[in-house]
Amino acid sequence: MQVSDALKTVWGRLLIPSIADLFFIALMAWLFMSGPFGWQGLLADGDAGWHIRTGEYILKTHSVPQTDLYSFSKPGAPWFAWEWLSDVLFAELCQWGGGLKGLVLMAAAVLTAVFTLLLRSMAWRGVTLWIALPVTLLGLGASSIHFLARPHIFTMLFLVISLWLIEADRRNPGPWIWSLVPLTILWTNLHGGFLVIIAVLGILVAGSAAESFLFRSRWASVGRYALLTAACAAATFVNPYGYHVHQHIIAYLRSDWIRNVIQEFQSPNFRNESMMQFEVLLFVGLLAATSFIRRRRLIEPLWILAFAHLSLSSQRHIPVFVAVTAPYIASELNRWWQQWTESATRKSLLGILSQMGRDLTPSLARSSVWAFVLVGALVFMDEPMKWPTDFPSLLFPTTLIQHNRERLLKGRLLTYDQWADYLIYRNPTEQKVFVDGRSDFFGQELGDEYIHMTQGHWDWERLLAKHGFDTVLASLDWPLTALLKQSRAWTVIEDDGKAVLFVRQAR
Repeated sequence: MQVSDALKTVWGRLLIPSIADLFFIALMAWLFMSGPFGWQGLLADGDAGWHIRTGEYILKTHSVPQTDLYSFSKPGAPWFAWEWLSDVLFAELCQWGGGLKGLVLMAAAVLTAVFTLLLRSMAWRGVTLWIALPVTLLGLGASSIHFLARPHIFTMLFLVISLWLIEADRRNPGPWIWSLVPLTILWTNLHGGFLVIIAVLGILVAGSAAESFLFRSRWASVGRYALLTAACAAATFVNPYGYHVHQHIIAYLRSDWIRNVIQEFQSPNFRNESMMQFEVLLFVGLLAATSFIRRRRLIEPLWILAFAHLSLSSQRHIPVFVAVTAPYIASELNRWWQQWTESATRKSLLGILSQMGRDLTPSLARSSVWAFVLVGALVFMDEPMKWPTDFPSLLFPTTLIQHNRERLLKGRLLTYDQWADYLIYRNPTEQKVFVDGRSDFFGQELGDEYIHMTQGHWDWERLLAKHGFDTVLASLDWPLTALLKQSRAWTVIEDDGKAVLFVRQAR
């Protein structure tokens, strides 16, 4: 039986791997099962620590926190755990996996699924393999700085799904588009990036109205998508904090202080490989936007230009730019490819490549069981996988913290915000910190004082005294570290080459 005949049977479709399956398996192996960072790389951000412990608190108390759980600088202050459902999922996965295995496996599977779905969505749009694959890989490279076990992975996943649903409805309106409403409810409780879908739909309405007005298109779609936008916007209020979540997120995103001091909110630096890949996508995207406008299509260029602006303002939005625009960039590149190859003879190199692309592309549009088999096998596999038992020691002073646990618990501690996240993970009910990764909670006043101290500004001694610090777990690259080593008021307890633990001498 030939493969084409076998694919007509249920078992054939289930068991014969597609190119999309092989892509998923290859990505999982390349990014996480091997390589210098692997599973550990997903834990490079300490925020996962307090997300896990917040989830455990919710599971234990059957309520979402209303006030701060972790700091001595703002005890009892109002706090929104606005990604509470992700926190619960993270905690459940850690309990199920007996540690961090479940969390990193889930994060890896979601990230791999995002780019596999992106590839498949391009094939569904008729994009040849020779275009879809490199555009997907460029998007993957550009987004790789955000490959972390954090709630934002759900925004990446839901955005790819949402854009596919929207495009399917634009081609053939049907009831499936309304599944965006319950998806938005789930999204709202998993990650604050849910506002992106409202922006996407708002641009869709505006672009549809502009096309209808300028080019005498049908107005029916404008009302349909306006109603969908309103329904999804209403769905975002289905969360434990109601409209307060919206107020909080908008204030967070509008904060000049956040944009100035938090690296992921700053503009991209085009001096590394991932940003160069983003630059290629950005350049081609602008060309594609121009081409769309020439063909009297306004929605796609509005999406490209809007999210290009966001990604240039903040590198945090680069994965959003990729998820929204990559399929349309690929579609336009595919149109140019077809124009270039249509006159090629079947026996020419260009003709052969074109025909191979047409033959192989349908295999991108289906999936078999093998991606699920791989993830299922990893669930039960301990060896030779090097599952993380702790956060990466290259980034966190894990051994020093273990050696000095009691001292860190008893002291009034100043430390790097990422290490504070890790301390919350290691000592969830006992550890209190000055600041941690929740920059939205601590705000500008405490944030500036933290920066002044760690950077050794003129008022560092006054601020240490103001907050009563008697213990400092300092990074070697802090200016404060050199100042404390020279001060007679502070004693070095341990120096592991990455961090230095100081205690204030008794007076």
